[in-house]
Amino acid sequence: MAKKLWQKDVEVNKLVEKFTVGKDAEFDLLLAEHDVKASVAHAKMLGKVGLLNAADVKKLLSGFEIIEKQIKQGKFKIEDGVEDVHSQIEMQLTKITGEAGKKIHIGRSRNDQVLTAIKLYLRSELKAISNEVSKLFDVFLKQSEQHKNVSLPGYTHLQIAMPSSFGLWLGAYAESLCDDMELVVAAYHICNKNPLGSAAGYGSSFPLDRKLTTDLIGFGDMNINSVYAQMTRGKAEKAVAVAIASVAHTLAKFSYDVCLYMSQNFGFISFPEELTTGSSIMPHKKNPDVFELVRGKCNIIQGVPNQLTLLTSNLPSGYHRDMQLTKEVLFPAIQQLKDCLGILAFALPQMKVNKEILKDKKYAYLYSVDAVNELVKKGMSFRDAYKKVGLDIKAEKFTPPAKIKHTHIGSIDNPGTDLIRKQFKKVLEKF
Repeated sequence: MAKKLWQKDVEVNKLVEKFTVGKDAEFDLLLAEHDVKASVAHAKMLGKVGLLNAADVKKLLSGFEIIEKQIKQGKFKIEDGVEDVHSQIEMQLTKITGEAGKKIHIGRSRNDQVLTAIKLYLRSELKAISNEVSKLFDVFLKQSEQHKNVSLPGYTHLQIAMPSSFGLWLGAYAESLCDDMELVVAAYHICNKNPLGSAAGYGSSFPLDRKLTTDLIGFGDMNINSVYAQMTRGKAEKAVAVAIASVAHTLAKFSYDVCLYMSQNFGFISFPEELTTGSSIMPHKKNPDVFELVRGKCNIIQGVPNQLTLLTSNLPSGYHRDMQLTKEVLFPAIQQLKDCLGILAFALPQMKVNKEILKDKKYAYLYSVDAVNELVKKGMSFRDAYKKVGLDIKAEKFTPPAKIKHTHIGSIDNPGTDLIRKQFKKVLEKF
């Protein structure tokens, strides 16, 4: 069994080793390319400040190039007995470059090394999420435009409320994604700061050039205070969790709408049979399993910020091994969210809408508010108009207005689609 990089003369108890390594091997491969990227910058910086000679730097960069190629080809793996991806990369580098590989850890701790790789990974994933959100946003707005003239009953308290439209309904979720993206962007900027050089949380006696590594890695800025740099472990993950939970909230609510509107009691929308599942006993069933699973997965994702809060909130400053567990909580949630975004973007364009919904007599009461407003326009006070229409409904004498027109921005006849698109574009520019 391979020794740990930090191991001295005593071997760790096998049960202790198994418990402390945990599920790292399952998630660490996601960090491999990011660890290499940061290590390349670190090697170049060590050369510039005179801690490595030019020959060693050249060997290290050549070694990292080989490892990076293995990662991209899917040939890189963490060997049995190797503690984590960071140890694997250093051991492999030493095999390739000899003594030069043993020098790569000058001026850094595994604390800032891991934190840097995690921030790069999270930053990359937030960009990937933004791309998936953008695709779904476009689908929402395209469907909103396509069905903007199809009426849809609005509900409050699950009671018939006021007239709406498919355009207004779908556009609402597009705009919801605008606000979600504000949090995604905020999380991105929190992750876009370089902690490398903070070492174990207290800096280094070596003359490190942290601005150089910040520029070489491509971070937008650096975490300045070395103690705070280490305090961002857990905090950065929490910021990402809040962002993805916000997106998940939008997807879960939309999926609930879909499940409701697909039911026979509503019958507002339908999907092709290929997107639904059947029952083992009831031959008539077409179940919205896709949307139920999106709802369930996204509800779980909304719990991730709380999980991370419980994991990290009672810890003092400095690194603690508890932080290792943030990967187990957050990394799968990120993938789940991307899966949910992808399946909704695939399914939504195949939705069929019912254009005859409002022919049902029960929807006549949708227009009670419009009837009140018409009386107000003719000079009656709002309270008297409200009372009159209410009494007409009670006496079953209510007649809905022959024609209604809602003109303000964000209403049925003026949903503001172009403004929502501009708003989304403005948020994306903040990246």
